[in-house]
Amino acid sequence: MNFDFSARVDRVEPSATLAISNLASELEAQGEDVVDLSVGAPDFPTPENIVQAAKDAMDAGHTGYTSSNGIPELKEAIAEKLRGNGVDADADEVIVTPGGKQALFETFQTLIDDGDEVVLLDPAWVSYEAMVKLSGGSLKRVDLAPHDFRLEPALDELADTVSDETKLLVVNSPSNPTGGVFSDAALEGVRDLAVEHDIAVISDEIYERITYDGFEHTSLGSLDGMEDRTITINGFSKAFSMTGWRLGYLHAPEDLISQAGKLHSHSVSCAVNFVQHAGVEALSDRTDDTVEEMREAFEGRRDMLVDLLAEHGVDVAVPKGAFYMMLPVDDSAVQGTAENASGEQPRADDQAWCEGAIQDAKVATVPGSAFNAPGYARISYAASEERLREAVERLAEHDYI
Repeated sequence: MNFDFSARVDRVEPSATLAISNLASELEAQGEDVVDLSVGAPDFPTPENIVQAAKDAMDAGHTGYTSSNGIPELKEAIAEKLRGNGVDADADEVIVTPGGKQALFETFQTLIDDGDEVVLLDPAWVSYEAMVKLSGGSLKRVDLAPHDFRLEPALDELADTVSDETKLLVVNSPSNPTGGVFSDAALEGVRDLAVEHDIAVISDEIYERITYDGFEHTSLGSLDGMEDRTITINGFSKAFSMTGWRLGYLHAPEDLISQAGKLHSHSVSCAVNFVQHAGVEALSDRTDDTVEEMREAFEGRRDMLVDLLAEHGVDVAVPKGAFYMMLPVDDSAVQGTAENASGEQPRADDQAWCEGAIQDAKVATVPGSAFNAPGYARISYAASEERLREAVERLAEHDYI
């Protein structure tokens, strides 16, 4: 039969990051050696104490359903962790989800009706736009590329973009895809606008444990005036290398939790029982040293990659967090000209650049246009130093840098 698909599904495209990853997998299946810098997944094993906690939980029989919003031990551990960030959090204000993406999806579906205005800070993670469209919302965007992906210099543009009609603003710091970490002054500017226009704000803090150069993460919900209007999204995938475990959470005022909980219970029922017990262990201080070792490794890779690119005349905005870097891929920007990096000149076809790079150099990256940042390619440096060097050598050999 010919299915009549829903309008909401027709509004969105498949994930660009997963599409590139799938292409890389196809080439590898054909025997090609692909340096895959497209996927945002740490290349470290899950810390052993977390794995053991999951095994112990299974042995103890924790394999059935849990209460929909999560086991009490994990919700309390999350609330305690948030209180450590300065957020006034209670366990009853937490929903534990199968992955941070599910927490975001439930938030958009709970808050956004047809035509409601959502503001994104570009470059923005690919799924934000899709989730807004699936909920029926309309988008406005603020481009941070002219400011080396920093928010503070773009606060006037943000002020011109938001209004009393804005329902929701999405803030992601540290950022995917840029690795940018927003300053406290930038977050205070967000706070002032949110209070002035009575806007709810999603604070996606999934990369909070991965910051460099002495930069400290600040939770938006800790600022005065943001307690009752911030939805904090976080998870275990990035800091604890638990991508396949699918464990995340959202924290919000109780009235939002009550409404989002209805969607949660009718969709995923609950996060996996023994995985939640592993999450309790992840948030314990027994994991801190391993997390710090991973963070230091990412920082070393970032420094090495910045230096390697500079040797080939490529100037990049140095990321202060996460494990991503935005590589300019048109000729002028590759030479480091600020004018082109600001978007004031025509850009090259980054989609074609990325497709050529994987076909010719066998290096997988993600087109910047997937994040509404044409003229760039996103590189994930969640790969070994050896593979990162190989990637740069291949791109240079095939004249992609």
